[in-house]
Amino acid sequence: MTELAKIPPIARVESPAPVEATPSPRRVGKESFSQVLDKTLGRSEPLAFSAHARARLLERRIELTASQMDRLEKGVGQAAEKGAKDSLVLLDNLALLVSIRNRTVITAMDDARMRENVFTQIDSTVIV
Repeated sequence: MTELAKIPPIARVESPAPVEATPSPRRVGKESFSQVLDKTLGRSEPLAFSAHARARLLERRIELTASQMDRLEKGVGQAAEKGAKDSLVLLDNLALLVSIRNRTVITAMDDARMRENVFTQIDSTVIV
């Protein structure tokens, strides 16, 4: 008897029925695939202003021009690229505290109030 004759035949196994995948966002770290793709392609959500920030802008009579908004958006994008979480953005004579993760301006102040404050719980500063 040869060695090949001693090998038992291979059993035929039926493959299981295909399983339908349920749609769910893929995660890369804590971001969804679409968020990573948007970041890669340079797309992002518009910058939001918290109720507190809107109140401070009105109270302090601060109006942001279209040019300032563009610069603010770019600054927030730069901070996000560097991995910042909460930033102080210095824009002309304004200081804005921004949650980079949420793309939300938390508060805003003019140069007079800026000098009276100590900024805490920020991990970066962006000058635009």
